[in-house]
Amino acid sequence: MTIFIYAVLIFLVIRFSVTIFNFLSNPKLPRVVKHHHDKVSILIPARNEAGNILELLVSIKNQDYINYEVIVLDDNSSDNTFGIVEKFCLSNPQFKVLSGKALPQNWLGKNYACHQLSELATGKYLLFIDADESIKRGLINSLIARMEIGNLALLSVFTNQTIKSIGEWLTVPLMHFILLNLLPLRLVKLSKNPAFAAASGQCMFFNANNYKENHWHERVKHQVVEDVEIMKLVKQEKFNAEALLANGLIYCRMYKNLGESLNGFSKNLLAGFGNNMIILLLYQLLVTIGPVILILNFNVALLVLPLTLIVLSRIMISYLSGQHVLINLILHPLQMLFFFIISFISIKKHIFKTSTWKGRTIKTI
Repeated sequence: MTIFIYAVLIFLVIRFSVTIFNFLSNPKLPRVVKHHHDKVSILIPARNEAGNILELLVSIKNQDYINYEVIVLDDNSSDNTFGIVEKFCLSNPQFKVLSGKALPQNWLGKNYACHQLSELATGKYLLFIDADESIKRGLINSLIARMEIGNLALLSVFTNQTIKSIGEWLTVPLMHFILLNLLPLRLVKLSKNPAFAAASGQCMFFNANNYKENHWHERVKHQVVEDVEIMKLVKQEKFNAEALLANGLIYCRMYKNLGESLNGFSKNLLAGFGNNMIILLLYQLLVTIGPVILILNFNVALLVLPLTLIVLSRIMISYLSGQHVLINLILHPLQMLFFFIISFISIKKHIFKTSTWKGRTIKTI
């Protein structure tokens, strides 16, 4: 037991060190004043997004960039997604909507939709965003400026999360917590090692020529966490790439209740650990179960250090991700409980091949 407790404490110190690095390096997308003029293709895969997509389209119309096109690909929706977008396009000529082709074997739906969109795009840059997002003035200029400064093939941005229900507060903050507690985000760009790879499919900004030469979505056509896999490939091919926090320039409301959150996160979690159940369970042992054991074996000397590090970590990560600090501190124990639950749901779905998303079965290879 003593060895295990020390292992928990050492891992906690390591994670805290990563959080400190992220907090001090402040890996946010810088806002810029300069206005660019290159054509940007804003590409939106949409499946059953009738309740979300109009807000995104309006936000794009109201942003401050001029030279852009918007292409929405309706991915065989069973709701009125196509009709809503089509009506919007009638009075906004920079927008258009098309129906996606039938999903081929060995492709996942979003990956194939993005691949189709890339073949239709005519811009110098390709901006892939999800239908449940909204963008703010300054986003596109800031993305282009960062691409040019770093000569990047890919810039991915972790969006600010819009959180409204208690079910979302119990789960959605885990995404930034895991990311900023485990990975020094600046190393995505600074290190050439593909192991330092992170990306968010909610905002992927590509150099169009590079994308079309390498067919990035086609190369990860069966991958559940296609964003991270693309980032790994980009780095393996020795292209420059970067991942940053959104800095209030793009927002997403991923899920609207606890059920949607559990289903959505469990779809991706194990895949994010390379579909390695042992690694995920070991991580849970050190991060979730370990602190509980420390509390049950109550010892003031043992508790002061971990509680201090956990509290400071949540404060720093909440600040970086633009989330409410006090709410995350109060809900931390329950968030970790739901992280544990999501892990086992994800493992169960993987073992029994029951993972589905938007009416489609997800087959892992």
